[in-house]
Amino acid sequence: MSTEVRESYREVVARLGTAQKGAARGAPAYSRFINRRIGRYLAAAAYQAGLSPNAVTGVSALFTFSGIALLIALPPSWGQGIAVALLLVLGYAWDSADGQVARLTGLGSPAGEWLDHAVDALKVVTLPLALGVGFAVHDVVAPAWLLVFVVSAIISSVLFFAMILTEQLRRAHGVQSRAATEGRFPWLRSVLVLPTDYGVLCWTFVLLGSPTVFLWVYTAITACTLGFLALALVKWFREVRSL
Repeated sequence: MSTEVRESYREVVARLGTAQKGAARGAPAYSRFINRRIGRYLAAAAYQAGLSPNAVTGVSALFTFSGIALLIALPPSWGQGIAVALLLVLGYAWDSADGQVARLTGLGSPAGEWLDHAVDALKVVTLPLALGVGFAVHDVVAPAWLLVFVVSAIISSVLFFAMILTEQLRRAHGVQSRAATEGRFPWLRSVLVLPTDYGVLCWTFVLLGSPTVFLWVYTAITACTLGFLALALVKWFREVRSL
């Protein structure tokens, strides 16, 4: 007879609280303080259900790309916007959960990390492009406005690639990632970069019931992200040049 004692859900959540790695220095507030916590609860449930980290990545992709598909399949409306936002938010939370499950189970692997990044790379490009296609198919805005979604796709792709490559180069040269303990006010940077937060972007889709309002908000987020990218590229280039 097995004498193995199964951990309770609360015990798993508590263990995750101590096992979770430190947040990245530049992580925006929603991703850092809210999404990681939601991901912790989902990771505990996934762990108790026996899901592997790769399976959790698959769940994340299912939610995310279902939301992206709705952007093309349905014309903008309040109902569509709420559904898209919830699907993207859940997809993002599950995306945070896969790494936590990997740490709980000890099943983390280069293949799992590759899969996670590959899904993210596909997500950041298809989301703005699907949004643009949906707006074009349903004749929501003047064609010139569709350039915003093309620019957003380019910015998102370059930002994601540069961020991941910089992190990989740090690892290759034995440079530790920046922890979330910098300065006297470690939360201030997270608040200042909120406009670039993917979690914030997910919730803006609730505004699709008013396409004009949504488009102006989305354009503002794109502009802020472009500004952040310009500053980040200079900083990262200087950093990797000194490695």
